[in-house]
This record gives sequence, structure tokens and C-alpha cells, in this order.
Amino acid sequence: MTESTLSKTREAIAMHGRSLFERGLTFGSSGNISVRVPGGYLVTPTNACLGRLDPSRICLVDETWQYVSGDKPSKELPLHSVMYETRPKTQAVVHLHSTYATALSLLPGLDPHDALAAITPYAIMRVGRLAVVPYTCPGAPEVIAHIRALKGKHKAILLGNHGPVVADTSLDHAVYAAEELEETAKLIILTRGMQPNLLTPANIDELIATFKLDV
Repeated sequence: MTESTLSKTREAIAMHGRSLFERGLTFGSSGNISVRVPGGYLVTPTNACLGRLDPSRICLVDETWQYVSGDKPSKELPLHSVMYETRPKTQAVVHLHSTYATALSLLPGLDPHDALAAITPYAIMRVGRLAVVPYTCPGAPEVIAHIRALKGKHKAILLGNHGPVVADTSLDHAVYAAEELEETAKLIILTRGMQPNLLTPANIDELIATFKLDV
């Protein structure tokens, strides 16, 4: 990858970070983004506000997640690394502390392999089956075993009492999926106890077949 292309990727990360921050999907210095590049990964810095990223200071790590250049990377490297490891087609990972998805992660009785009610077609198309893993301290390597246990079957995961992480085939797609997850979680919270109509299994099968979904 040329320096020009690397610079464009850094600019794209900063643009998406600013958009997520300005729309209230991340706060303060919370949240982090990574993108696979030839020979390694670009990762947002630790304690950096996604709304005010300096593209030139976004961290570059090598294929073994060792520091190469830029500011010190997010402490969530274990989380990002295991998402790429378990889903080899992953090109970008987005981790947020968005309000409604985080609220969903606090609730008891969630199906750990399918925590999102099938309330809209785009929840199926962009998010798929949402897994839930137990709480671990932010940045702790213990999260790796929990995500490895899912065997790469989920591109979207709720970290218990923490927030969502999404892996996808491009930065744009990862951001769109994280946004769709937040909006779906909001609808679920808003309609909790109201017995909303759900998509039927036949509706879901139709979506999977029509859009060739990997869910």
C-alpha cells in the first residue's frame, strides 16, 4: 500500500469517527476503530476522542499487532485482534459504547447466540445474529477466549456491560452495521414489554436467500 493510499485510509477512519461522535454513538474518548492494511492494521489511539482524530497520528501496527508508528494504540487490541483472527474476511472492526446497544448488554435473559429480536429486515441484513459474551475488563486478554468460543459465526457481538463490537468486509460496512445495531437496540428497548410484531422465520429465510447473507 502506498503512503497516499494509507493516508486516505487514515482520513476515512477520522471521517467515520467524527460522524459517529457527532451523532452521539460514542462519547468522550470511548470507542475505537481498526482497519486491515497490507502488512498490518491502522488502529485509533488510546484515550483519543473519535470526534477529533488527527489522521496522521492514527497508529500503525504490524501483522502481529506490534507497534510501528503513530500514537499509542487503543488498549482494546486484544478485542480487535481476535475479531480478525476468527473472521478472516474481516477488513475493519468498530467498537462503540453506544447507548442503546450498551443498555441491551445489561439486560438479563438475552439469547447469547441471537440477542436481537427480528424486528426489521435491516437488522437481519446488516447485523445478523448478535452474540453476547460475558463481561471482561476493557483491554483484558480474557475477551479473546470468549470470542474464540463463538468460532467466527457472528460479525456483531455485545460485550456484557460494555458495548458492541462489529467486524465487516470494509470500514463503511462495519460502521453501517454498528449504526444499524444501535438503532435496532433502540427499537427493542423502546418497545420492550409491548409485544411488537416480529419477522417470521420465512421472512428471515427470504432475506438470507435474496441478499445471500452470511448470518
